[in-house]
Amino acid sequence: MKKLIPLAFALATAPAIADIHIDNAYVRATPPGAPNTAAFMTIKNTENESVKLISATSDIARSTELHTALKQDGVMKMRKVDDMSIPANGELELKPGSYHVMFIGLNQPVKEDETVMLMLNFSDGSKKHLEVPVKKPMPGMQMSHSHSDMSKHKPMKAKEHGH
Repeated sequence: MKKLIPLAFALATAPAIADIHIDNAYVRATPPGAPNTAAFMTIKNTENESVKLISATSDIARSTELHTALKQDGVMKMRKVDDMSIPANGELELKPGSYHVMFIGLNQPVKEDETVMLMLNFSDGSKKHLEVPVKKPMPGMQMSHSHSDMSKHKPMKAKEHGH
């Protein structure tokens, strides 16, 4: 019985893993020679406590970073952020002109109908392994972006692999 007490205490004090769902994830296709692209999605947190997206990893680029877009003096500028908070029982939308996952220094062009492997890491220790579809930007929906032109286009659902 004494052996069970430390285990029970450890389980009772272990942080809860948030119930996170990813919807409408997509990566923007790139023209040949484009050095960067971005991923967009909606992250839903169905738990009673907020959680933060603290990093993302992928092998399609030299660096994968969390970014936001800010308008300064009439110009959209990208800024790296340390994390993105997903409120309790809420959601965070990663979209052009706002929060996004930035792939910097692409290893090769990212083409429509391909799939990008992406891992999202959260502050509670949970991870989401995703297969994210690549979509071509829709014409006429371009916006200025300091890394490359970001475009709005029809999002697709990502496949999740484990937690």
